[in-house]
Amino acid sequence: MPVRHQERHLTGRISWLRAAVLGANDGIVSTASLVLGVAAAHSTHSNILVAGVAGLVAGAMSMAAGEYVSVHSQADTEQAELARERVELKTDDESEHKELTAIYVARGLDPSLAKQVAEQLMAHDAIGAHALDELGISETLSARPIQAALVSAGSFAVGAALPLLVTVIASEARLIPLVSGTSLAFLALLGGVAARVGGAGVTVGAIRVLFWGALAMALTAGVGALFGTVA
Repeated sequence: MPVRHQERHLTGRISWLRAAVLGANDGIVSTASLVLGVAAAHSTHSNILVAGVAGLVAGAMSMAAGEYVSVHSQADTEQAELARERVELKTDDESEHKELTAIYVARGLDPSLAKQVAEQLMAHDAIGAHALDELGISETLSARPIQAALVSAGSFAVGAALPLLVTVIASEARLIPLVSGTSLAFLALLGGVAARVGGAGVTVGAIRVLFWGALAMALTAGVGALFGTVA
């Protein structure tokens, strides 16, 4: 009896991993930066918390809407391409066979074998063969707008909750160093985990996220301090 072997490839994680990492990263960076900017302007602890919670809600909704619109545009493009391909298969089947054969020849198959492969694949699932090999559209990598929106909003809220929790328990005197330090630690952990899940280098992933997070927080805190002094 033949042994069935199914490999799990990292590309299957791309759709949700991208949205989750982007959302969590934005949640930490934007909320921590907002908290630090307001704190640097010498605001009260309650005002800082209100600003942070408002930033969490607004950011989560913004992420959801942005991801949905962006990914839905991609999905619309994919569906339009597939619709056009279905029309071409009905009106000019022979040219579509030649087109698919040429793709396989370009990949290294012998012309006769490429023609045979194209015929068999089109007999089994013509639109599926052209979607994958001509258009580059596969079920694994296809656009899923609702999934992307929900993952982005949820991960943003989780990421934003981390610096907010620190803000709740930190005293006004220690708020800025505690929020800065813990947020950078969260970002390093996030970057490392994301790199690990995606099959990349953990250290490089952590440093990359750390750099941009630290820059964003420093600039926002600087702006807050400047306007707090002017006011």
